[in-house]
Amino acid sequence: MLKFRTRRRAGAVFIAVTLAAVPALPVRAADTEVNIENFTFAPEELTVKAGTVIVFRNRDDIPHTVNGTKGEFHSKALDTDESFSFTFANPGTYEYFCGLHPQMTGRVVVTP
Repeated sequence: MLKFRTRRRAGAVFIAVTLAAVPALPVRAADTEVNIENFTFAPEELTVKAGTVIVFRNRDDIPHTVNGTKGEFHSKALDTDESFSFTFANPGTYEYFCGLHPQMTGRVVVTP
């Protein structure tokens, strides 16, 4: 029984030392979803941390697009239940709209 405990303890030490030697991997922010429904983006404004992936999902029965006003991103026409993802890597304010229905607008505020 003593040999088993010694091996288990040695294994635990090995794992702890190995994990301590591995550099920390970048942590990806949790995905966030914006729904496109009833000719609106919901939520219309969103504040996230840099590195967040936002998934834009079309819940309407007609196509929509998601276009950054400064050309930062551009989706294809999304049919019902299709989605478009974009990683907001840099801090700033990102305004966007639907290219097929320009009255539909939204904003993402990205903090450091």
